Amino acid sequence: MIFPYLIMKKYKLILLVLFIASLPLVLTSYTSVSANNTKTTDKMGAKPQDPDFITDLRIKAEEGSAASQYNLGIMYYEGRGVIKDYKQAVKWFTKSAEQGDSSAQYNLGVMYYEGRGVIKDYKQAVKWYAKSAEQGVAQAQSNLGVMYANGRGVIKDYKQAVKWYAKSAEQGYSSAQFNLGVMYAEGEGVIKDYKQAVKWYAKSAEQGYSSAQFNLGVMYAEGEGVIKDYKQAAKWYAKSAEQGVAQAQSNLGSMYHEGRGVIKDYKQAAKWYAKSAEQGVAQAQSNLGSMYHEGRGVIKDYKQAVKWFTKSAEQGDSSAQYNLGVNVCEWPRCY
Repeated sequence: MIFPYLIMKKYKLILLVLFIASLPLVLTSYTSVSANNTKTTDKMGAKPQDPDFITDLRIKAEEGSAASQYNLGIMYYEGRGVIKDYKQAVKWFTKSAEQGDSSAQYNLGVMYYEGRGVIKDYKQAVKWYAKSAEQGVAQAQSNLGVMYANGRGVIKDYKQAVKWYAKSAEQGYSSAQFNLGVMYAEGEGVIKDYKQAVKWYAKSAEQGYSSAQFNLGVMYAEGEGVIKDYKQAAKWYAKSAEQGVAQAQSNLGSMYHEGRGVIKDYKQAAKWYAKSAEQGVAQAQSNLGSMYHEGRGVIKDYKQAVKWFTKSAEQGDSSAQYNLGVNVCEWPRCY
């Protein structure tokens, strides 16, 4: 016997992304390595790929120019004019870093963190991030905050994490702004303060940081730190969803399904559930199964319903398990 309705999972908004972002731990070229804009006034008068440029750069580096050592490290790291060689990159970054070059210190920290050209060593990464951070490099400050937040290379210390996130965030670095928002939302290293969380999520979100956009959507949907505003929630979910954040896609689907902050639109709901479901979000898979079962926003298709209920149920989603086990298998036949 077919049940007259499905037990639909409430389209409850997902909790904040309560993780510390791994951050873009990649080399940063604070200044170009081009002939027209080298790290200092050492203008070689040749293109970086030209042999003369590399020769001149190497001579200056061997003579002790920190800027040339840094730039030579970049050349080896990126394989510009030379064969890519991380060990050589580390060698020259080290020489420059030991002379106090903040960019080289940051890049050396990255190399140790990722184990490129050296054995992975979080303590060394922390050492060099710290030296760079103390000179005001925003990326280094942010990464140092991550190290303290996760206890990598140092004893876990949320207060220190907040300290360095704040220094970086105040310089406008979006990753740090997001992470500082997380710390305020969770009350880790600071007193829990949703208004501060919203403030920093907003700064990061406005720069296009997808996780911050998602979290800002959650804050508006829940009315935490701001007046509840579904239109704003939908706006930020949409921005995050368009960047591929699976949970934002699921939540945006729910907004369209229920007509919260947007005009109710089952086709749009199904569209966003599908994108999220394909990325493995159990709630979206369950909701997409319901859409197929009811024929809302999609052509009714029990096989598709069973497919998505099954995927969700296998992840432990209780609504999907109920719908699959009770409704589907008490039909005249199971699919």
